[in-house]
Amino acid sequence: MKKSLIALAVLAASGAAMAQSSVTLFGVVDAAYSVGKGSISNKTQLANSGYNSSRLGFKGVEDLGGGMRAEFWLEAGVNNDNGTGSATNVQNQAVTAANAGTQGLTFNRKSTVGLVGSLGELRLGRDYSPQFYADAVYDPFGTNGVASSLIAYNGGQAAVRASNMVAWHSPVVNGFKVMVGSYMGENASTAAKVGNGNGIWLNYAMGNVDVGYSSAKTTTGAGTEVKTTGVGGAYNFGVAKVMAESNTVANTGAADLKGSLIGALVPMAGGTFRISSASLKQSGAETKRTSIGFVKPMSKRTDLYATYARNANSGGAARGLNGGVTAANASSTGYDFGVKHSF
Repeated sequence: MKKSLIALAVLAASGAAMAQSSVTLFGVVDAAYSVGKGSISNKTQLANSGYNSSRLGFKGVEDLGGGMRAEFWLEAGVNNDNGTGSATNVQNQAVTAANAGTQGLTFNRKSTVGLVGSLGELRLGRDYSPQFYADAVYDPFGTNGVASSLIAYNGGQAAVRASNMVAWHSPVVNGFKVMVGSYMGENASTAAKVGNGNGIWLNYAMGNVDVGYSSAKTTTGAGTEVKTTGVGGAYNFGVAKVMAESNTVANTGAADLKGSLIGALVPMAGGTFRISSASLKQSGAETKRTSIGFVKPMSKRTDLYATYARNANSGGAARGLNGGVTAANASSTGYDFGVKHSF
């Protein structure tokens, strides 16, 4: 009898411990038939991440008591079209052609550990930079695929993610939340502080309204830096969610890079119709991108999607789509047909 009671006590304690901590495996596998056409050359390929970024991740949480918990998150970009992992920028430096697409699995998307409590979350490691949120939140295409916002990825060396970052995410109070991040290039004291930066993301989301503002500064070399400012908003009318954003990137010694976007998500035919019109300007050169797409859910975890985009270049711009190469002032078109599965 005593042995039975002891066994039951051990099982109960074990169950309580398991209930207080957990680890989850998750991911996305997204593949698309992708075509890009330009005045110089065309390209056809099997690509990935046309709708959502392909990834493999692990996340865990432990209840520390008193309303506090510890969390970790390890998330790796996966190129499921060829089996490689995605490149990372270890010290907020540019990824080189020599290592991009040739390495094994890296936790390049998110690699953090942190503490969460009533005052918010302290997060340490690699994560979205503050300046990226304004680009990501208000793009109908989520900065993925052939229709990805022209603004995204043009904010300097830490445009999307920053390594070696200490960040604080506030709790949501009456719809308001704040994210502040400071990241390091980890340079020697005698070297230029390349890769060092600071930024802030402010967001208000309540009911049908969502607005945000981001600002960041990153050192790019001795005496040089890039300043990124973004503002965006969205309103859900029920029949459609309309969104817009504007972004300015000021590089020391170079003309400002200015981007804008307006778009919408429209529920229809059992899916979602996506549309956007974007522009990117610098020193008279401009690319205007018009994009349309449709996402059809097949289940809670599987979607089919189709996306088409067209670049109209002027003032010497020559931006192509999906690997298509086009001459200055010539247009480029591209499309994706794909399937996305999450787990």
